Amino acid sequence: MIKYILNLFRKKSGLEEFLKYPEGKRYYREVHGIKKTQLDDDALKIIHRLTRYGHKAYLVGGCIRDLLLEKKPKDFDIATSATPNQIKNIFNNARIIGKRFKIVHVIFKNKIIEVTTFRSLPDHRVSKKTPKEGDYLLKRDNNFGTAKEDAVRRDVSVNALYYDPRNETIIDFVGGYEDIKNKVVRVIGNPDISFQEDPVRMLRAVKISVLHGLEIDKKTKLALKKNRGELEKASSARMLEEYNKIFRTLETSNIFKGLAENHLLEVLFKEALTITAKTLNWEENFLETPIGTRLAIADRKLKEREELTPIIYYSLIFSEIVADAIQKKKGNLVPIIKATLEPIFKRISLPNRDRDRIIKIFASQNRFLKTNDANSQQIEIFRSKDFFYEAFMFFKFDAEARKDEVAIQAAFFWEISMRIRPEKNLNRRQNHSNNQKQDKVWTPRKNKDEKVSTSVIEDKKAPEKETTQIEKEEVVIAKEQKAVSTKQERTYDSTNAPMIELEEATLILYNKKTEADDSSQSSNSTEEEKPKRDKQFYKKRYRGKKFRKFPNKNSGSEASAKDSGGKTET
Repeated sequence: MIKYILNLFRKKSGLEEFLKYPEGKRYYREVHGIKKTQLDDDALKIIHRLTRYGHKAYLVGGCIRDLLLEKKPKDFDIATSATPNQIKNIFNNARIIGKRFKIVHVIFKNKIIEVTTFRSLPDHRVSKKTPKEGDYLLKRDNNFGTAKEDAVRRDVSVNALYYDPRNETIIDFVGGYEDIKNKVVRVIGNPDISFQEDPVRMLRAVKISVLHGLEIDKKTKLALKKNRGELEKASSARMLEEYNKIFRTLETSNIFKGLAENHLLEVLFKEALTITAKTLNWEENFLETPIGTRLAIADRKLKEREELTPIIYYSLIFSEIVADAIQKKKGNLVPIIKATLEPIFKRISLPNRDRDRIIKIFASQNRFLKTNDANSQQIEIFRSKDFFYEAFMFFKFDAEARKDEVAIQAAFFWEISMRIRPEKNLNRRQNHSNNQKQDKVWTPRKNKDEKVSTSVIEDKKAPEKETTQIEKEEVVIAKEQKAVSTKQERTYDSTNAPMIELEEATLILYNKKTEADDSSQSSNSTEEEKPKRDKQFYKKRYRGKKFRKFPNKNSGSEASAKDSGGKTET
């Protein structure tokens, strides 16, 4: 008891300062309600195999957060005590990526599962000493540690929960489970140091709060405003990756509003907001600004299954300053647009290919207003450009945002012209395919100049051949079969009706075919080969037909043949 009281008053140091539950608080299935059927089977296989090799492995991060918020996770990440090289040796379908954060991708047919090793706390967190360079930015983080240390070094508490599938429990070291229930986003440890270690955490905190309806903690909110300048030190590749993730959330306009309210947007796209920032209280009324209106339209179209690329979103963000530059300066559009956007491109390190496409999008906007072009070939050439679709979508969103009726009508014209027109011979091809599926009845030619029956397509003539007497009789019997079948359908039920006429007509054809075969048989053929040949013909000619079995020609002599034990000739 005395030790317990002393521990309460003892000043915590190092790792214990950040841990709310040092031993890890466990929430069982009866409390959290997550079922194994909600989890990914391949992720569970990875965990079971790592456990079999003596390593600890848990599901971690956003998947547990989403399941607790009753949402479907986009992906399942795994944290383990195995090092990247050990993971690669265990799985043949694994590869190591990254330099600053080495992680392992386990590749499956339709997905990639990310497996990371438990990482330790930075030295300045444990020793509480300022680094020699005076900068907390983590340039390398490949020091491996325990599950406790890995939970503390994560960005926010709601992403620091572990799920153990063996006993279906959630392990919480930092109070993330309670924060989810209380709808709060809270940074683990000192938010000032956390944001200086990794400035991308500021974007993630705002994005999580907007997407999941959580409120940012007061301490965290103050730290966002205080450390917003640290975003310029962040890796450009990671920032572009984070932008692309935001553009795919269907809530880009609302996330940008959250970034504006927390004073981050004025750092991320400060050049693009030079005109918008002049408006009073633009942060709170961001959705009413021209940029916010365009982004809201893009989100709505994306929800309606329109295909939008990050280049379209970048163009919507830069549209206001480009329009202002074109209005103020006169001359060739491309140099004006390039001079306006080049400082932004360099600062955010946008790839050269994306830069060229954005410049082409802005330079081609006036072309969409020319809808009365007499030369249709020019329209087709413009439509064949690789940037046409993105340029058109930007023109369409911009026209709707400005409520320009002339531009909206022009967008309607180009949208109709983008649709694929049916080919002229489409119906003819469909008839051709349908006729191929049906059974074709060939009629013989009476004269050489006479055309084939209409069942044969005009474009494809039937091969010429001499018609024999048997083939003529086959056509006659086929007509009789068709007449008998239609007569049966009109007069009585076809399932119980006798088929005497059909049997007689088919029997005539069978007997005549047998006689023709007998006459053409060579003298060397034996008597045993005849019924075998007739049987093969019978199977080949009437395969799939539902006829009754016909009696043999010499059926009258079958009884005597059985009594005598001899064989009858066919």
